[in-house]
Amino acid sequence: MNDITSYMLEQTKKILSIDSPTGFTAHAAEYVLGAYKKLGYDAKLTNKGGIFVCVNDGPDQADDPADAPILLEAHMDTLGGMVCSINEKGRLMLSALGGMNPNNAEAENCRVATRFSGTFEGTCQLSNASVHVNGDYSDTKRSWDEMEIVLDEKADSREETEKLGIMAGDFVCFDPRTTVTKTGYIKSRFLDDKLSVGILLGYAKYLKEENITPSRPVYQHITVYEEVGHGGSASVPEGVTDILSVDMGCVGDGLECKEHQVSICVKDSGGPYSYDFTGELIAAAKANGIDYAADVYPHYGSDVEATLRGGADARHALIGAGVYASHGYERSHVDGVKNTLELLAAYLDK
Repeated sequence: MNDITSYMLEQTKKILSIDSPTGFTAHAAEYVLGAYKKLGYDAKLTNKGGIFVCVNDGPDQADDPADAPILLEAHMDTLGGMVCSINEKGRLMLSALGGMNPNNAEAENCRVATRFSGTFEGTCQLSNASVHVNGDYSDTKRSWDEMEIVLDEKADSREETEKLGIMAGDFVCFDPRTTVTKTGYIKSRFLDDKLSVGILLGYAKYLKEENITPSRPVYQHITVYEEVGHGGSASVPEGVTDILSVDMGCVGDGLECKEHQVSICVKDSGGPYSYDFTGELIAAAKANGIDYAADVYPHYGSDVEATLRGGADARHALIGAGVYASHGYERSHVDGVKNTLELLAAYLDK
């Protein structure tokens, strides 16, 4: 699967390079839609702005539940910010999109996408950010009330910034700073969850190249608005009995998972995942020698929980490549990507 692994990394890097804070995902959706079509799939754009595609066709109904349709979900929206006001110095004040944290947004380069005037560059800084001037620099609590976007424009007043065409409701997109090391580590903002989008594209490519036909219909939904809680709340095809969210696996103190592994979540903030479905995934990992860890995520929610809250009657589960420093400058490893793909293949191609 080396060529598939290279493809997943290439697609992940490309998707990461396209700004897509939640609510501003059209450019990323256009690219992902095109990637599926290049693979030969009839992908569609949903009304909500996501991507829906059937990667293995078949009947909607099945006598054996193991042959019934399954839906895979990953999300392409990310954390970010929205301009909520312009201060008297001409700097932009932000309202966070999703769990964007000011503690790790400080000193990050960003782009401001306006409705009518193009894109402007800037940096997220603490107000009065010069250490040699601000005696309270170290003691100031980082909050969005204390942070501002300093534009790379000669705009030193509210009026000058407004003349640029910047207004409340414009999106602030943070630079992902993507790099892949010689040792296989993938470092970037927004691996949550663009890494999983790359993995689902990789699985779609794997089915085509290896001429694999799973025993059940397989759908994929690349969602938007996951970071604000309702990404997977719709677009469940008739007959689906299992829904698998492919999202970042948690890595940190008290958890077993490392970046090299695929994580299988047994419980998160929304409660336990399907005992039987999760057990089947663990059994598939064990039977195929896949490096995995099963963990409880203490502060987490996923697309599939939004799907269930939307009324879906289905079993639910969550897997993903291990990702460290979530919602910050995140890190995973190519082995975690491989193990996630291998688990998808082992479970779905039986």
